[in-house]
Amino acid sequence: MLTVIGEALIDIVRSGDRGSRAHPGGSPMNVAVGLARLGHRTLFVGRYGRDENGALLESHLRESGVELPVGPDDAPTSVAEATMDQRGSMSYDFQLDWNLDAAADQLGEILAGTEMLHVGSIGAMLEPGASTVLDAVRAAASHALVSYDPNCRPTIVPDSSQARGWAESVVEHADVVKASDEDLLWLYPGRTVEETARAWLEAGASLVVVTRGELGPWALSRGTGPEGVRVPAHQVEVADTVGAGDSLMAALISALVDRGISGAGASERVAGLGDAEVSGILAYAAKAAGITVSRPGANPPTREELAA
Repeated sequence: MLTVIGEALIDIVRSGDRGSRAHPGGSPMNVAVGLARLGHRTLFVGRYGRDENGALLESHLRESGVELPVGPDDAPTSVAEATMDQRGSMSYDFQLDWNLDAAADQLGEILAGTEMLHVGSIGAMLEPGASTVLDAVRAAASHALVSYDPNCRPTIVPDSSQARGWAESVVEHADVVKASDEDLLWLYPGRTVEETARAWLEAGASLVVVTRGELGPWALSRGTGPEGVRVPAHQVEVADTVGAGDSLMAALISALVDRGISGAGASERVAGLGDAEVSGILAYAAKAAGITVSRPGANPPTREELAA
């Protein structure tokens, strides 16, 4: 059982030549969908409302094979309005309600039974839900593979020092951390992304992956050489970049789980990954991201698509 905790929302994507399009989104939710499409039994713990947008989210999750132990509540479903520039990059404006009140009675049992926990983005930085997420990470760290993607949203958490504090609190207990170069430079404007990756390894992570857009991902683990491992981006014609990092994250987790790296002792097994293994994992993850950016919205590939 793999578990993802975090926000689910509707992305309303606006672009000058295509008008507006509505897609299910939210970074953790996208990761849950990506994992389920890659053949893993996946639980998603988040919140959404009993409204039209909530019904769209629930349908999307269930059609992708994601299990939902927590149902909708009476608050409106969260919405993100995303504006795409000429390069396909996105800027976001959020209407967000984030808490995990509906999951309170079930969360302990869910965490006790999971072999992997992924958290990130708004869900791990915005109160009141962020404290619950951090508690979940601490509870799962002793018996599960824990992964984290800060996926910073300055329009939601504009104080970089506050965001940095939340990120470091999770990194301390995480085995795998993935972040974009933009996130790391915003969190730590006074140092390079390589310096931050090394600092996060020292803080507790066993593998840090940095996405760099068209330059491809770079990773550093306790078992790689000091310069880490780089692989090229998967070359495609870009439709938009929505969900690219989330697809990469899901494929990264999937590649680790496929290698038997989950459950108790996962941290040591991740730490022991050398250059060749990390390179293969990164290439697999980069391919998943490439497929996603080749089509509109956060639409991660299936295992069959990656194999083809």
